[in-house]
This record gives sequence, structure tokens and C-alpha cells, in this order.
Amino acid sequence: MIEKAIHSLSVPTRRAILDVLRGRELASSDIAAHFELSAPAISQHLKVLHDSGMVVVRKSGTKRYYRIRREGFADLKEFVDQFWDNSLFALKEAAEEEERRKHE
Repeated sequence: MIEKAIHSLSVPTRRAILDVLRGRELASSDIAAHFELSAPAISQHLKVLHDSGMVVVRKSGTKRYYRIRREGFADLKEFVDQFWDNSLFALKEAAEEEERRKHE
């Protein structure tokens, strides 16, 4: 699923859609109102985000409501965290080595 998440985030419009959805649920027409793209184009972006597991859709009558699915970011977060954790570990080791040199 990480490949789909990375693919989804590779397009600036999709990242902007996620930003619009942050902390709220919106109908696809309300999402489209934030962009200078056609409603069908926004729907295609929403489909990619949905297929990657990053958003969920709820149907109510003829409308579709989208919201962020936090769990859809878990694999991506885990992937990125491994680099962050390595950087923090290296920083910790460098600080400890500097401290040892001060006390020699």
C-alpha cells in the first residue's frame, strides 16, 4: 500500500485536496470549489486517494462525502519514521561522543 500512498502524494493537486480535507468531511462538490479544475478531474483525484486508502467516502443520497483516513498514512509514516529514527540515533551518538571528548 505504500506505493499507492507515494503515488497519490506525488501530485500537488492531491496533496492540496488532503489539505482541504484536514479535520473535516466535505462533499466532492465542496472540494472542487477550492480548485480551478473540473468536477470530473477532482473526482479522478479523489478516486486515486480513495484507492490508496488515504480517504474514505460516504454516500448520502446523490452526494459523496470525503474525509481523511488516518490509518491510510500508517505505512507511509512507518517508512518515513525509520529515516527520522536513524537520524535521531546518529545525533544522539554524536552528542554523546562530544560529551566524552569534553571529559577526557
